Amino acid sequence: MKKEGRHIHDLIKLYDQYIREASTGKRLQKNGKRIRKSSITNYNFLRLLLTDFSVKKSFPLRIKSLNKLKMRELNAEKKYWQLFYKKFTDYMYHDCDCYDNYVGSNIKLLRGFFNYLNNERSLNIGAFHKRFYAPHEETEIIILLPEQLNYLIGNSEFEKVLPAFLQRTKDMFVFGCTVALRISDIFKVSWRHIEIVNDRYYLKVKSQKTNTFTRVLLPEYAVNILKKYPPGRLTIFPSISKARFNINVKLLIEKAGWNHECLKTRQKQGIPTPVYKNKKTGQFYKFSDLITSHTMRRTAITTMLCLEMPENIVRKISGHAPNSKEFYRYVQLSQRFMDKETEKVFEQLQKKELAA
Repeated sequence: MKKEGRHIHDLIKLYDQYIREASTGKRLQKNGKRIRKSSITNYNFLRLLLTDFSVKKSFPLRIKSLNKLKMRELNAEKKYWQLFYKKFTDYMYHDCDCYDNYVGSNIKLLRGFFNYLNNERSLNIGAFHKRFYAPHEETEIIILLPEQLNYLIGNSEFEKVLPAFLQRTKDMFVFGCTVALRISDIFKVSWRHIEIVNDRYYLKVKSQKTNTFTRVLLPEYAVNILKKYPPGRLTIFPSISKARFNINVKLLIEKAGWNHECLKTRQKQGIPTPVYKNKKTGQFYKFSDLITSHTMRRTAITTMLCLEMPENIVRKISGHAPNSKEFYRYVQLSQRFMDKETEKVFEQLQKKELAA
């Protein structure tokens, strides 16, 4: 975009500088730490989205300083950003087929960028961006039931029929469903993270994402998994990409026979929308299709809560903050499982005739 005057700036050029300062460490998080690479990746995705939107919808992207603007010009600026928000979110929903969470995350990134312009660049662009609503949806938490996890842990006949690569996948998956680590941390576990005290094995790691330390007592089956892999390697588990691991996990769950159809829905502008594996044929997803590496962490947390481990201890293991909304969703989910089991007990009680 050609510069139209000293009060008008090219939005993309300013956003490029915003990304550059994050990448070089010039701009830091509020706690003084460098901005994570994953956040910078999200910045770059948003930049691509903005440039595509501007070109395809013929919508010029610019930033105007509000210094010395008259009321008529301020009103025009307000209308510009109202129109931008409407057209940009419509583009994400309709042209890009995005759902509420993705749209909301991009709007939050944009608001952070505008705060930077106001606070760090002192451009005085106003507070129009504060009216950008960031939609949010609660997605379904996909986990293995304790009975399913027990099957993977203890069914030796099932393990024997698996090819070697799926046996390794099962080992990693079961281990992850036990210790509640993120997949990035599972990949990096080595024998130096294993502490042995009085013949008890502990996993002691520092989360790559949150920088919090976790020390977990390992059950016998988890120790047996670790002992399958020779010491002296850089990591205990063989190297594998996250994408390949996710493919293998889906195949593992499919071979376990958990292939029932699941109705998957996502929200667009607050309206539940069915999501199909094949939209043309209306084919639903199978349960195995919905299993990913993150299922391990979710399963571990929910299993601990279902088996009545105190919430504060589970949070200590998982690394969640005490006021974490995400963690509270696990609490709600585990409560539903416990309620269901309780109802079964009372139903059986009601069927019996009380002795005189």
